[in-house]
Amino acid sequence: MSTTVRTPPAETAAAERPVYRVTGPRVVRAEWSKLWSLRSTWITLGVSLLALVAFGWIASASYTPNGTIRGPGGDAHDAVGLALGGLNFTQLAIGVLGVLITAGECSTGMIRSTLAAVPRRLPVLWAKAGVYFLVVLVPLTAAAFAAFLIGGTALSGSKIALGLSDPGVVRCLFGAGLYLALAGVMAAALGMLLRSVAGGIGAYVLGVLLLGELVKLLPNSISDSVGPYVPGNAGGAVFALTHGSDTLSPGAGLAVFAGWAALLLAAAAYRLRRSDV
Repeated sequence: MSTTVRTPPAETAAAERPVYRVTGPRVVRAEWSKLWSLRSTWITLGVSLLALVAFGWIASASYTPNGTIRGPGGDAHDAVGLALGGLNFTQLAIGVLGVLITAGECSTGMIRSTLAAVPRRLPVLWAKAGVYFLVVLVPLTAAAFAAFLIGGTALSGSKIALGLSDPGVVRCLFGAGLYLALAGVMAAALGMLLRSVAGGIGAYVLGVLLLGELVKLLPNSISDSVGPYVPGNAGGAVFALTHGSDTLSPGAGLAVFAGWAALLLAAAAYRLRRSDV
């Protein structure tokens, strides 16, 4: 007499279900999918691209031989500065989205599901920062070149007109894209560190956009020595065509600005690793 042992359906399904390992590429793929599934990503990037190109053209078209410029790029003295006249607005939009992709997930509680799937936690932060860096870098670098080329049509024949072959121009345009990408990483790190959308945006605006202006209110002996190293001023040296004695060189500015981004990422990683969500 033979006996047939029946395997319960649940055990059979468990045995047939494939087992997936948590790997770096899979975490990156997941964060890439999450980022592009957000409507705010498409809207913010679209607005940022439009603002950088449109404001650059407006600033270039507003230029007059006596150097009077109204609106964006009003403090610019060369064709590159005019083309990047919309960079302040763009970096604000990029910063807001950077905070949202981290702090937004924390505020809704969705981060718990993410960390349940990736128990080591830190790969989530690295993936979010890396994906956002690339998402900002590629299209906005292209937008910086487009803003320069389109704005150049309005400056044709003027004394400040420049071409891509002129010294420093290509470096400035690539630097603008790199600056915006690093600013986005800083915003994402602040969002993960503070875990508050409002707090993250406020800290980003204060630290990246306003701190350089606030330092100018200090005595000259302090502002001259500290000012070049605050995030906004250091990052500004990356895409500036000319540099004064009170500003950093492009390489030094990039190193300092990237250092600020790395410091904020380290602080966010420490809190993510040491505290509950």
